Amino acid sequence: MSDLAAARARYVERIAKRERISSKRLLEALAAVPREDFLARGPWRIKSEAARSYRLTPDADPVHLYDNVLVAIDARRKLDTGLPSLWAHFIDLLDVGDKDHVVQIGCGLGYFSAVLSKIVGPKGSVRAIECDERLAARAANFLRAYRNVEVVQGDGCEDIGAPADVIIVHAGFSHPHPLWLQSLRPRGRLLVPLTQRDREGAVIRITRRGKGFEAEPVQQIRIFPGRGRGTTALDDRVADWWQRASALAPLRFRGIEQGLPSDG
Repeated sequence: MSDLAAARARYVERIAKRERISSKRLLEALAAVPREDFLARGPWRIKSEAARSYRLTPDADPVHLYDNVLVAIDARRKLDTGLPSLWAHFIDLLDVGDKDHVVQIGCGLGYFSAVLSKIVGPKGSVRAIECDERLAARAANFLRAYRNVEVVQGDGCEDIGAPADVIIVHAGFSHPHPLWLQSLRPRGRLLVPLTQRDREGAVIRITRRGKGFEAEPVQQIRIFPGRGRGTTALDDRVADWWQRASALAPLRFRGIEQGLPSDG
């Protein structure tokens, strides 16, 4: 086994153990998708989950990427790739499976799009939406070999295409968008970070149940804000309300009005 193959095997093993991953398809996908294929050439600026600053890898050997580290996409904007253990945990919680149709809002450079592609298989599909034109173009190039992935440059709050089994939002918003709820298939799952202006907040999982929805908190998070998300004190209060209400008990509702749940 090469050094790179051994590093990738250890990477998957550590993530599986840390997050207690139950999905065999997810672990196989993490083992199969080369992380270096979805980044610029190294050396790379990386940092651990708790670190405040980046460190530069000593060289361009991809072995440095097979650790639970963030990799800078644009260090000036503090825009990074997703933390592998965190998003593996979220994908596992969403129970993504064979033949599912998954929508990603904010796919970045496409690494997790490729992982999801492997999980859903050739009869499933991934619609990877990215509002940043340059990131979308790079993701489309990186994902050319993944035939069941469609990369779309656009606003994930305006159009996400066909109804989905799973919707994953990779950026912070003050509240779930009504379009996302309306686009869930029966028993469909939505995962969205609800954050305030300091980028801090909580990840919420929402499941479609009959004619309504059920929301429950997953965990705290700090994440890059979504384009067009609220930037006012009112938006902060809306995000805080969602976090507090869903933490008390599963929150059941029929729709969204002015950012808050309604029974209408």
